[in-house]
Amino acid sequence: MNHVNFRDLRYLVAVADHQHFGRASAACFVSQPTLSTQIKKLEAYLEVQLVERTSKRVLVTPIGRMITERARQILDEVDDLVSVARAAGDPMSGDLRIGIIPTLGPYLIPHLFPILQARYPKLRLLLHEERTRGLIDRLREGTLDAAIMGAPVPDEGLIAQPLFREPFEVALPESHPLAARAEISRDDLDATPMLLLEEGHCMRDQALDFCSRVGAQQHQDFRATSLETLRQMVATGAGVTLLPTLAVQAAGNATDGLAVRPFAGSPPVRELAIYRRRGCAREPVVSALAELIRDLPPVRALPTP
Repeated sequence: MNHVNFRDLRYLVAVADHQHFGRASAACFVSQPTLSTQIKKLEAYLEVQLVERTSKRVLVTPIGRMITERARQILDEVDDLVSVARAAGDPMSGDLRIGIIPTLGPYLIPHLFPILQARYPKLRLLLHEERTRGLIDRLREGTLDAAIMGAPVPDEGLIAQPLFREPFEVALPESHPLAARAEISRDDLDATPMLLLEEGHCMRDQALDFCSRVGAQQHQDFRATSLETLRQMVATGAGVTLLPTLAVQAAGNATDGLAVRPFAGSPPVRELAIYRRRGCAREPVVSALAELIRDLPPVRALPTP
């Protein structure tokens, strides 16, 4: 080897991500001996040990981690360069890698995909559903072009385009005394134990903030993995929770034992935005996607908080 090439940098990043030659080679669509040989050649050229090979897994050395992060940055720039070149001919074509939080994806995507396909048939949306922290990491790594998340996010290096404000509603068992009311005030929930999502969901943080302001309490013995789990637990009589309006609309009246009531007056809301890296090559298509989302019928029908 008399130079460093992009292929070998991708092999190194794959090894660092998977910490296993077999899984890394599968991810790169090459044989394990080929990948291992190229990593050894890269080490010989750089004159440093990048990985420690053990019987069970591969450990990246400290200098290997530093070089891997530089390699990620280089590969991100190369991918952006390719995207800019391809988008110059037709910006609304090719692959668009979009992340979305799981408390929104199932309720927004079914409305978005048909309209997106009809309007931009040459554009292929590659969707990745993950919690906020993981989406931020993928944006920074360059494996996503944009991500739809609750605002704000803890990363000032990302550019946000606001999408919409979504009100929360109160979900409670049909047998609960408050279920007899057409609307529920914030004071009604004072000292009420609330079922919440597990750590890592931005909606959990929003619900905790609401609880602290109205005097409601977090239910200490339960953490849900999804909104659907929350819905089912409430229907069994386990407690009360908050659900975003799009999730309520998607479920309709399908859950026996569950009552959903709007807030009286100004409801708590969550802000949704689409985030991208500064200087992202796909900025035109991300902006077009944002406009399309804002104009979706269920989004336009959301009550104004």
